[in-house]
Order: sequence, then C-alpha cells, then structure tokens
Amino acid sequence: MQPVRCLRHQPGPGQSLNEEEENSIGRQYTPLDVREIDWNRICWEKRKRKSSPSGNTAYWDKRAPAFARNSSKSDYSEKFLRLLELKPHWTLLDMGSAAGTLAIPLAGRVKEITAVDISGTMLALLRERCAQRGIGNVRTIQGAWEDDWNALGVGEHDVALASRSLITEDFESALAKLDKAARKRVYLSTIVGDGPHDRRIFRALGRDLNPGPDYIYLYNLLYRMGIRANVNFISYQERNTYEDPEDAFNHLSAKIELITPEEEDVLRAFLNAHLVHSEGKWVMSYPRKISWAVLWWDKE
Repeated sequence: MQPVRCLRHQPGPGQSLNEEEENSIGRQYTPLDVREIDWNRICWEKRKRKSSPSGNTAYWDKRAPAFARNSSKSDYSEKFLRLLELKPHWTLLDMGSAAGTLAIPLAGRVKEITAVDISGTMLALLRERCAQRGIGNVRTIQGAWEDDWNALGVGEHDVALASRSLITEDFESALAKLDKAARKRVYLSTIVGDGPHDRRIFRALGRDLNPGPDYIYLYNLLYRMGIRANVNFISYQERNTYEDPEDAFNHLSAKIELITPEEEDVLRAFLNAHLVHSEGKWVMSYPRKISWAVLWWDKE
C-alpha cells in the first residue's frame, strides 16, 4: 500500500510557493492512485476489529431461530426486494440465505433459487418454511464463501445476490466468486456506518463499536477489481421486539458476545432502563435509524 505523504513546507497566510519549490514538490510527490491501494487487506483489517462475533457455523446455528423470527419484522427485506429487477425465467443464487429472508418472497418471482448458507440449522428452517408454503423451486446447499463452489455444485445463475452476508477473510476472492456465478446481474448489500449495531449498548458496556468495513471499502475494492458498481441506499427506523426481557438479554448477549459477569449485569441494567411493554411485546424505548448500501452491477 502506498503511504500518503504530507508536504514538509506549506506557505503561510499571504505567501506562495516560488517556481523552484513547485517544481521540487512535483518531483517528490505524486498523486495517490486509489487503484494501487490494497483494499482487500484493508477490508480484512477492519473485519478483524469488528465488535460482533466472527460468525462461524456454530454461532449462526445457535442464532438461527431468533434471527429468522426478527428478520421478518424489519423493513429491510421489503425495501431490498423493491430494488431487484428480475425476470420470471431467471435463476437466482442467494448466497448467505439464512432461513429464507429473501428466498421465500423471491420464489414466486424467478424460475429457481439456489440458497447457500454456512448454517445447517438456517437451511433446515428454510426447507421447513418452503414446505409449509408449498414452495418447490428452492434448493439448499450448506457452504461458505471460502469453500470450492464448483465442488459444492453452486453453478451459474442469471442473478447472484448476497444480502448482508459477506462474512469472509478474503473479500476479493468472495466478490470474484459472486461475480463469476452470475450471467446477468449481481446484487450485494452491506452496512453503512454502524449498520444494525446499537452504539448505545456498546457505550454502556464501555466498549468501542467497530462495525467492520462499510460499503465504501467494498465499493473501492470492486473499483480496483475493474467493476463499476451502482449504489442504492436503504434506510429505516427500527425498534426490535422481544417476547420478554430474558429473550432480549439472550438475543443481545449472543449478538454482542459478552465476556464477563460484570458485562452481563450492565446489559441487564440497560435493558431494565430501556425496555418497555407495548401491545403484548417488549420493545426498546428508542428507535434506531439503520442504513444499508446495495451495490449492484450488470455483467453485460
């Protein structure tokens, strides 16, 4: 990665550089080319500092039921689906499908869906939901970004999408796989700023919030890869609902990965102060604005 250099001398008020100084600066300093920056390494460095857990198979297996329940209550899915331009005869790859947040509503809009997820529990829930709804055009594959997609039998599709699911150690390789799997179009969504993370809770715990690489890092990585992506944004107000305070504690403690008993006490005190009972559910007393970026590009 080429370092950013600073000028050793800058003119003060009312001063200007003479011709010799300007020529000297021109010889010593060259503009930074964004394509020379190793965005893949920067994304990984940001990912390593991420505040939430690593997201391995066991983690997502454990979170699967609560994740499936809560994801259906968000405005995200509806707004994301509005951005998709699909045709009935197309096939679609849903990488990181979870329990069918998008695959279920998309099943009626395309010919066939291949849903891939790292969690077998997520995929079992997806198959169960498809059976309940009489959906027969969704096939499931358990796999990760790092796996050999050819060996998994992922195949090529008209459209490939990865919705909030780019969890990997090698972003460039993952994006290249997603791009290769699509004949016509690719959709990718990722966080903007804090994303879904609640900064108030991290502040109460005395922790810094590091949400990981947001969309601008991935946009620059795609640019470096020769992909000129379009960008749309999804924003909405969210107030998560819970069955009871213990459900809220279990959900948030797993998501944040509490370490000490003292942190557990802090979280319980925070929930005691901010959870309110409304219409038979428990909700946070304050809404949060959440934003996501949808990066998409055509293959032709």
